[in-house]
Amino acid sequence: MVQTTSGAGTRLRTFERAVSVRIAESALALSGVLDLEQLHGWLAARKRQEVFDVRRVAFDEMRKWSRASETGNYAHESGKFFSVEGLSVAVSGGPVKEWSQPILNQPEVGILGILVKEFDGVLHCLMQAKMEPGNAGGVQLSPTVQATRSNYTQVHKGRTVPYLEYFRDTGGHRVLADVLQSEQGSWFYRKRNRNMVVEVSSDVEVLDGFCWITVGQLHRLLAEYDVINMDTRTVLSCLPFSAAGIASLFSFGGDDFQSSVIRSLSEDNGSLHSAGDVLSWITECRVGNDVATKLIPLAETTGWRLGDDVIEHETGAFFDVIAVEVSAGNREVHGWCQPMISPHGTGLVAVLVKRISGVLHVLVNARVEPGYLDVIELAPTVQCAPENYEHLPPEARPAYLDDVLEAPPDAIRYDTVLSEEGGRFFQAQNRYLVIEVGDDEHEDVRQDFRWLTVHQLTALIRHSHYVNVQARSLVSCLHSLSFAAPGGLG
Repeated sequence: MVQTTSGAGTRLRTFERAVSVRIAESALALSGVLDLEQLHGWLAARKRQEVFDVRRVAFDEMRKWSRASETGNYAHESGKFFSVEGLSVAVSGGPVKEWSQPILNQPEVGILGILVKEFDGVLHCLMQAKMEPGNAGGVQLSPTVQATRSNYTQVHKGRTVPYLEYFRDTGGHRVLADVLQSEQGSWFYRKRNRNMVVEVSSDVEVLDGFCWITVGQLHRLLAEYDVINMDTRTVLSCLPFSAAGIASLFSFGGDDFQSSVIRSLSEDNGSLHSAGDVLSWITECRVGNDVATKLIPLAETTGWRLGDDVIEHETGAFFDVIAVEVSAGNREVHGWCQPMISPHGTGLVAVLVKRISGVLHVLVNARVEPGYLDVIELAPTVQCAPENYEHLPPEARPAYLDDVLEAPPDAIRYDTVLSEEGGRFFQAQNRYLVIEVGDDEHEDVRQDFRWLTVHQLTALIRHSHYVNVQARSLVSCLHSLSFAAPGGLG
């Protein structure tokens, strides 16, 4: 660790606080280059203009994709993008100790980047209205750049990725966030993307399909049905919202829910567990769970039927692998084919929260998923598709699921349906929930659960492989609740 003098440490804290204040000011701004009404109009116009068609096809109809006769794996003729393979899994805990499954193997690291710039003293994010083949509603708000390495190195021989240069060469710009983060560990094998936020001061040409939007407007749109895509949510979660002293800058009072969220942004207000204890707990969970995974031929997975147009589990649960043909006028290429994972039903992603000494705490789960690079990551309290547990023994039922399903309406602080990554998953939607419980509830929790503050989660997100993508989405939702109503800076 680099040692700094007291003066240097103070300057560093001042820098971090200043960035957090500017982000908070943007989060309070519901009007910017466009007001909310104009923004909704722009999005509606983009949906009308984005002409696309996605249809299911048989696997052997996928252009440039083929099935290896020896393994049954599906791969692109370039050897790039991703492949569909099998994964053998053995775990030490849980009701099911061994299984195998299809999984997406995409070893290359992509870039998810948001460009930010001040207009009239308020930070704005350059967002793209983008169609992905798996999006249930077509166009969603995506980051400035959302591209795999195969995309931005133009393996597809299509158009270049706009604004990529700001993230490939950050010299002369201010980097506000830059961290490798995982994606769905149940469907991807050790998948990572580089999450970046880069601030510019020079003029930036706004291309067709892009728009400058304040953080507050993005937060408002996060409350709407399926507008903000997964990649935007994960990058937003990497913003340094939390800092020492940040809560003292806001005009708020009392013990209402919003005040508890704002207090949770600052380490000055304390937490149930220290940072050292949290890191020790995560390490203990990692060494205490034995997880053995091995890529195997897709044809050797057990319990899966490999058909001409679908790969499905023999119980009809979990997910399918399908093939699609895509036509899209405004993408780097106008048409392509690819395999996709198609989950069954709408999933449930929820956190229980409660106020401890006036500070909001979030109940997180140290969760094992076979595709994680480092055994476990912190996940929401509940992350599941309830119907997938119908054929499993009762002890397999997720902890706290009943608290979520039976929550009274006045305890639900956030509730909307959001999509997962539409480039690889077909109409994968989850209901995202924040549910408040009483301060005397769930004081004693299982060993794989802990109550953490928002600032503790935000600090962990600044490092790789600590907080999973679903929990990062909910951190963005919690940040939006901090500034949900006019409060102002003090």
